[in-house]
Amino acid sequence: MATVYPNSMTTPTNDRVILLTPSLTYRATAFLEAAARLKLEVVRGLDMPSPLAKYWHPTLPLDFRAPDRAVRDLVRFARAHPVRAILSVDDAATVIAARACEELGLSHNPPAAAAAARDKYLMRQALDRGKAPGARWLRYHTDADPEVIARDVEYPCVVKPTQLSASQGVIRANTPDQFMDAFRRSRAIVLAAGGEPGMGGAGHLLVEEYIPGAEVVLEGLLAQGRLHTLALFDKPDPLVGPFFEETIYTIPSRLSEAAQRATTDCCSAACAALGLREGPIHAEFRVNERGPWVLEVAARSIGGLCSRILQFGAGNVSLEELILSHAMGYSPSYERELGAGGVMMIPIPGAGVLRAVEGLEEARAVPGIEEIEITLPLKHNLVPLPEGSSYLGFIFARAERPEQAEAALRAAHRRIRFLVTPHYRLMAQSREEG
Repeated sequence: MATVYPNSMTTPTNDRVILLTPSLTYRATAFLEAAARLKLEVVRGLDMPSPLAKYWHPTLPLDFRAPDRAVRDLVRFARAHPVRAILSVDDAATVIAARACEELGLSHNPPAAAAAARDKYLMRQALDRGKAPGARWLRYHTDADPEVIARDVEYPCVVKPTQLSASQGVIRANTPDQFMDAFRRSRAIVLAAGGEPGMGGAGHLLVEEYIPGAEVVLEGLLAQGRLHTLALFDKPDPLVGPFFEETIYTIPSRLSEAAQRATTDCCSAACAALGLREGPIHAEFRVNERGPWVLEVAARSIGGLCSRILQFGAGNVSLEELILSHAMGYSPSYERELGAGGVMMIPIPGAGVLRAVEGLEEARAVPGIEEIEITLPLKHNLVPLPEGSSYLGFIFARAERPEQAEAALRAAHRRIRFLVTPHYRLMAQSREEG
């Protein structure tokens, strides 16, 4: 494996790429490993405010919460050390990357398109203008009175923050009383996260029509506006609320060929409506008897460690290699290797402190299980949805058919035991010890 040189400027200019990464992310390692296989030099644009940067001295510190300054710092660095591409590994800096690429003349999504894919309010406006099929919606300031809103809302509906991800703060309401509770709870989550940039700690919530149906995810790559579908995942667990915790993804999709084509066409139309033209997209849809409906389109690849289930071409090429190859102007193969597989994002069973994980060897022995990785450490404070936004880990399976992969994932998950001490027990113990 080739070496990645995060602090070196010795590799030829056309082999250099800047990866914009939060301080804590699952995604950085996969991209760094992919860059090493492609023999690229990587400079990490690390999300680190100035006070911390003075102590840690990263090569390229950036403050993602101050996007104008981050763009200036990024462009200044890239002009001094020319690069071929700038990529954000997740949602956090897609707009920063697009703005910097525009100034530098690099291949990119228009900044307005990147912003629309990052902000659900802008997204809904753009999808409506492009006549892409989607839910009816309204936007409200976090200061709004949910009791007043509840009188005019059509039920069932879904309350969601405009900028958070991983289903954080997304809550279904079937009645006015449920709506008022959902609005207050989602609002508290938005405010605890710092609100929206430039709003002094406040923010907005969307109230959307609830769309029934099977949920699917399209993983794709845009090249000059043309969508290359890389994978269409099914989500076999019914996501009907009140919270929308994703668990299992399986491939290939078990939708009919006609439904798959309609979903791909709907995704292309949604990307065009948003103005997206280059790079990875991760799009979610509901599919029912009326066809596919757009839930969200993100200008980044699949989150967590889920990309491990995808391989392309004839040489076990990872999704991250494919994305980097495209960004560098190479000609990658967009064909996914044949075969079925699945991944489970292990849900958090309840609030508390993770004390132990048992049964892993038994779970790994289930036929079809390829890998199990627990990503949260022991003694970690667990926060379930809708307040939380993380998972305990990931289970990966491969099989001849997607239903076999799904069964293997469920069987493995049943064998794992997570020992969690609830917060009320910790408080009682603390009082006894005091």
